Amino acid sequence: MPPDAKSIVITPPTVSTWFGFAALCIGMFMAILDVQIVSTSLPNIQHALDIDPDQMSWIQTAYLIAEVVAIPLNGFLTRLLTMRWLFVCGIILFTLASVGCALSGNFSELLAWRIVQGLAGGALIPLIFSAVFILFPENLQGIATTAAGVVAVLAPTVGPMVGGWITESYSWHWLFLINVLPGITAAVLAATLLPREQTRLGEIRKLDLISLFMMAIALAAMEIALKEAPKRGWTDGQVLGLAVLGAASFAGFVHRTWSNPVPLVNLRNFNDLNFTIGCALSFLLGFGLFGSVYLMPVFLAYVRGHSAFMIGTMMLATGVAQIIVAPIAVFLEQRMDARLLTALGYSVFAVGLGCSAFQTPATDADEMFWPQIIRGVAVMFCILAPTRLALGNLPHHRIPDASGLFNLMRNLGGALGLALIDTVIYSRASTHGVDLANRLLAGDPQTAQFVGIPLDKLHGEGLAGFGAGAQAIFSPLVTKAALVESINDAWAMIALITLISLLVIPFARPVRNEMYGVPT
Repeated sequence: MPPDAKSIVITPPTVSTWFGFAALCIGMFMAILDVQIVSTSLPNIQHALDIDPDQMSWIQTAYLIAEVVAIPLNGFLTRLLTMRWLFVCGIILFTLASVGCALSGNFSELLAWRIVQGLAGGALIPLIFSAVFILFPENLQGIATTAAGVVAVLAPTVGPMVGGWITESYSWHWLFLINVLPGITAAVLAATLLPREQTRLGEIRKLDLISLFMMAIALAAMEIALKEAPKRGWTDGQVLGLAVLGAASFAGFVHRTWSNPVPLVNLRNFNDLNFTIGCALSFLLGFGLFGSVYLMPVFLAYVRGHSAFMIGTMMLATGVAQIIVAPIAVFLEQRMDARLLTALGYSVFAVGLGCSAFQTPATDADEMFWPQIIRGVAVMFCILAPTRLALGNLPHHRIPDASGLFNLMRNLGGALGLALIDTVIYSRASTHGVDLANRLLAGDPQTAQFVGIPLDKLHGEGLAGFGAGAQAIFSPLVTKAALVESINDAWAMIALITLISLLVIPFARPVRNEMYGVPT
């Protein structure tokens, strides 16, 4: 047995253990929330620092690239520093970087601090899922996983509201400064309450810098390619060049890592069938999880014209549903076959996504309520059961590496999902616009009702009976309706992608639940 396997022995958790776990939750919440609240105030930051509009997206992209590069290093960094000190160092670095962002006087400074923030955030996120299986006995892992899952999905849900409130009430600097007090609190709790282990600083000598470089190049090239593809086109030379660079770097990383007796990232975890299936499920969940949180603000802002604060308030329904259903999810997760529960969760989640594919320009909070409730109820099962499938059968010394890869797959799925969503919106909007215009010119009353043109305005010859001036007045309505239809296409796409999970779940093996002695 590797020495790491004995580094932590699970004992009945004390109150201190739960408070230490709460510190981990705070760290992950901060890391995920930071992306959402900053996005609501990009125009304010642009004006304050006089940033070129074409460069604004890099404030988010730099953070996400750094985060994605750091996430798979969780195993190596845990072995090096221990879970306790990795979190303490990560949360302190994240807090200091937040202060640096708030004090930035120009774009370059802000970008540099965002990269540091992303690296720290990427180190924080997988720790909480490692802790579930390292700190708690099996009968409490469902409760801990639920807490982690609620935090993971609640942060992007409340992010727009928090960001909008801060933007309207204070300056953009407070988007970053609000991290200071929670960061200090989490660092103190973790340093005091998390298990004490022996650091292994000698692991730094085993660091494979070439593998690290190739992994960073592969992930960064992929993220940038996915960011640029919707605007430039998937066949654009720069996009294809980045894709080739990323693929070549990834191939080199896999070859070097697989043959290395002390790998930077333990890819041999993929030899475990359940872990591979769990990662596939995490990847597919990323499409719907990130996609839904992206599509709702796009619709509510550009179609309905709501403020960031109003958008965040409307999106709270999902978070409330998650919290209400959490005890039920824990109860069922400990008593049902994890494969059946996963299939149920992903099926219902796909239905919730699909329900949003029938929006009109008049759709608002009331019509969006029940799809949000359905998704909020389902997503807890989409997190709980697949996490157990992926990590439940692994020995403890392999969990930190596995948790990093498991979380990475969800982020990669989200990145690809957002790129595909933007591609659908960019490409389909013009097509829908032409189709809607043609049907209006033909006098179709259903199209007129969808677009929002009063039926009494239509003559027998349709809009062709109006002069150019009148048609110009209706043109913005057609453009907005075309955007709605392209957004509906995107909702339908991610719903269908979510359903792909049903094809891989049957191949998973049972996960034994020692508490009840039944396969889960």
